[in-house]
Amino acid sequence: MRRREFITVLGGAAAWPLAARAQAQKRPVIGFLGTNTPSAQARWTAAFLERLGELGWTDGQSVAIEYRWAEGRTDQFAKMAAELVRLRVNVIVTSGTPATQAARRASSAIPIIFALSADPVGSGLVADLARPGGNATGLTNQSRDLIPRRIELLREAVPDLRRLAIVANAAFPDAVVEMRNTQSAARALGLDVKTAEIRRSEDIAPAFDALKADSQALYVCTDSLIFINRARINALASSLRLPTMYGFRPYVEAGGLMSYGAEVTDLFRRAAGFVDKVLRGAKPRDIPVEPPAKYELLINSTAAKALGLTLPAAMLARADEVIE
Repeated sequence: MRRREFITVLGGAAAWPLAARAQAQKRPVIGFLGTNTPSAQARWTAAFLERLGELGWTDGQSVAIEYRWAEGRTDQFAKMAAELVRLRVNVIVTSGTPATQAARRASSAIPIIFALSADPVGSGLVADLARPGGNATGLTNQSRDLIPRRIELLREAVPDLRRLAIVANAAFPDAVVEMRNTQSAARALGLDVKTAEIRRSEDIAPAFDALKADSQALYVCTDSLIFINRARINALASSLRLPTMYGFRPYVEAGGLMSYGAEVTDLFRRAAGFVDKVLRGAKPRDIPVEPPAKYELLINSTAAKALGLTLPAAMLARADEVIE
């Protein structure tokens, strides 16, 4: 090989990594702030990635994704959000009010897409559902009729229900809102209500000790602390023979009696559509917050048997899934 040809080839080889790096730098970067663990959110994340791919964004090819997992520790959100901002991501995906608030405090410029929020207006995430007005938008699992419907389902499962217990993490804003709304809805339906507030895992057992004397059923307000302790909570409820109502599927899969609420997998899938719009130039302030499109009722028949409950055939027929 002639010297000039060798130098040309060598120069081209040296340029390849530089070109690859330049191409990688041009790829948009999505910051994904996970509330729980990767395994706990695997189904939701997979739905997000699948829809993202359908829209032309494949991780490692046309887009890069930086994951941060709080593993149920809300005190980690601020640090992780700041990390994503330092990486200069193009958009941050969150779920739940605390994670979204942390992302907004970290940056008022980077677009933020929340996959779910119980009360985006009340919590200050957006100014208005139709015109968010800031750097955040996404999907809400808020529904005026959702909580009364859950209580009605509990009454259907426990026909003589008169005394309802509520457990909520008082340190989690969405759970506090849900707890207050549940108290109001239950009292409007003529039920006596007893509430136990927790703030850490160590509070769970004492909360159940306080509830065991006067309760016939348990409404659990969901959040990351409740999520990572869901199997333990279900075991305690079962030991007290308390039928449980939740908002999402994983709690029933972990032994709870039933859940009724937005299909979270669908919310994460739709969140990918919001990300697509932002990456193509849309501004969050102009993208309306959207409500759930799908709701699901799940019933755990094994939990029902353990509680000695014979659920009405009509209820079982209406369920989207009966888990054995």
